[in-house]
Amino acid sequence: MTRQPIEIAFERRGEGDPLVLLHGIGHRWQAWEPVLDRLAAAHDVIAVDLPGFGRSPLLPEGRGYDMRNAVEACADIFADLGLDRPHVAGNSLGGVLGLELASRGLVSSATALAPAGFWTPRDRAWALWILRMIRLSGRLPGGTRLLRWRYFRLVAGSVLYGHPSRMTAEIMLADLASMVGSPAFDLVAAAGREYTYAASAPAVPVTVAWGTRDRILWPRQARRAAELLPRARHVWLHRCGHVPMVDEPEQVAALILETCAASAAEAA
Repeated sequence: MTRQPIEIAFERRGEGDPLVLLHGIGHRWQAWEPVLDRLAAAHDVIAVDLPGFGRSPLLPEGRGYDMRNAVEACADIFADLGLDRPHVAGNSLGGVLGLELASRGLVSSATALAPAGFWTPRDRAWALWILRMIRLSGRLPGGTRLLRWRYFRLVAGSVLYGHPSRMTAEIMLADLASMVGSPAFDLVAAAGREYTYAASAPAVPVTVAWGTRDRILWPRQARRAAELLPRARHVWLHRCGHVPMVDEPEQVAALILETCAASAAEAA
């Protein structure tokens, strides 16, 4: 039986070894805009809207959103794009997807920024609750108008960013609209209630980085990641929040490039 291709929206820039960027739940490829050109100076960079997020439609009928299906979908997307074991970098949901792909030998390296899955049941409940509250705020009458006020924007943005003042109202509104309109949000959240990272340790270079100001996946979860991934490089991103590409784009880009380079060095 012929597999139906997975339709996705994506942004592609640069030349070199392919590097796929995976966003978090409810986000879109534009999450990577602060680092995209830095990465594209060295790589063929593909920033994707995961199925059911951004401008990408849901997965074809019959394909689920649990981790096994999500990893298979990513592998199929790589095949559809003509990519053979690309490097991958991901944030939150995208971070743990990258680690799962790495554990299966489907990528050449993985950089995971605040990856999901290293939580306790209480931490998991908090993360899913606060993300739902953010999404709900976009549905409330007048909720989006409040983001036009700088003070409210700083307070609301501090949940996601270590430096919320670096986000414009236009970008925050567009991100919120994307989150509200994501048909896969509830499907992924439901699957997340049953998920904890338990994959085998990857054999490829891996970097796990955590913002010290993360208020979605609390920094204490980095200790659990270090226990389960002892061979990985573990890095603190000081004064960064849950989406560190906005807070420290140069540092984040450097981490990703270093992880990719470690893979090339091993191959050599």
